[in-house]
Amino acid sequence: MEAELLAGQVRDGQARAGQALTGQPRAWFWGTVALSAGAFGAAVVLAPPASAAPVRGLAWLLFLGSSVHVAATGWLYTLPDVRAHAAARPLRYAWVPAGLVVTGAVTAAVLSPAAMGWLLLAYFGWQFFHFQKQNLGIAALAASVHRVRPLSRAERRALMAAGGAGVLGLLAHPGLLQLRVRPGAGELFAVAGLLFTAGAGSGVVALARRPAADRPAGFCAMYLMALLFSLPIFVFGSPYAAVGGMTMAHGFQYLLLVGLVAAGNRRGTSRWLRLAGFANVALAGGALLSGASHLHGFPPAIRAVFGAYLGVVTAHFVIDAGLWRMRDPFPRAFLARHVPGLAPPRPADPPAVAPAAAVPAAADLAVPPAADGSLDDIGWPSWRRRRSPGTRKAPPSRWPASAATPVRRP
Repeated sequence: MEAELLAGQVRDGQARAGQALTGQPRAWFWGTVALSAGAFGAAVVLAPPASAAPVRGLAWLLFLGSSVHVAATGWLYTLPDVRAHAAARPLRYAWVPAGLVVTGAVTAAVLSPAAMGWLLLAYFGWQFFHFQKQNLGIAALAASVHRVRPLSRAERRALMAAGGAGVLGLLAHPGLLQLRVRPGAGELFAVAGLLFTAGAGSGVVALARRPAADRPAGFCAMYLMALLFSLPIFVFGSPYAAVGGMTMAHGFQYLLLVGLVAAGNRRGTSRWLRLAGFANVALAGGALLSGASHLHGFPPAIRAVFGAYLGVVTAHFVIDAGLWRMRDPFPRAFLARHVPGLAPPRPADPPAVAPAAAVPAAADLAVPPAADGSLDDIGWPSWRRRRSPGTRKAPPSRWPASAATPVRRP
């Protein structure tokens, strides 16, 4: 009996894995692969020497992958269901973001540029670890669209180990971030390289242990891309080749996903209007953020604008951590409604229907989160919220989601 059951599961997995991707899931998957590979390739080809400014083409790509993608989060607030969800949780979606912006502005105005360099080192450590959390979510989403077994604990740990080793490498070699600080830990760079090799190797072994039906070529390509995301840190000496590709790939992945949300499942004029609104908000907001990102070497009153910029980026981390936490019912229902087939809601989720004129509070739709981990979250740990009796709390994510271009020397 057990053998027959196992054989049936294998046949079912082969049938599911053999199904070709169609529609928006296909656009998301191949778009993510192409944009990520293109970002890394462009960074290597266009990277200038360590002391030179980037060429115009690379500067524009960094602008799109950093500032524009951060500003794109603001467009999500134009959606009624997102506003209703945010209104039910003002701490995460209003008070904390505002506090981060004010704190960043005051801190940048008070601290000297030299002291801010150390703060920026910690900031970039958070940011690049967050990159790997997004990669974890994307790998899990690839498993979902291919209808194969969710990521195992070993596969998840390998992804985060490789990403953590990359962060350690940057902290030991801040020159790759164009920061003028010297932590005196240069020997840790070699240690980080060894840890990255071990993490990547364990990920390959975990992937090879999957049944053949659960590792189609597309899923394997996405998982390996996420696993080796930090490799340029240990290969290139140019800051733009080492971290510029990571920044652009991360931002392009995010812009593609939000762009698919903007396109939705509509046809005709309404789709193009939403896409135009999304593009205008992202580009206009990105231009403001890009201008503020280079004010770190000015007098205190102007440095406050740079600090506010850092606050906006970290607020983006916090906001996205809630909106894209795929273990919660709202993000799954939200994505299933706007991008059908990409993240099918679980049976316990509320139906993904268009919000009525009076949208019920998101808290009223809460159901016990599934604990199978088929889709990982992207972001910082959720703030403590009330749970109904008997609801199991899903393991929290530790790190966030977003990016900013490497800071240039003043």
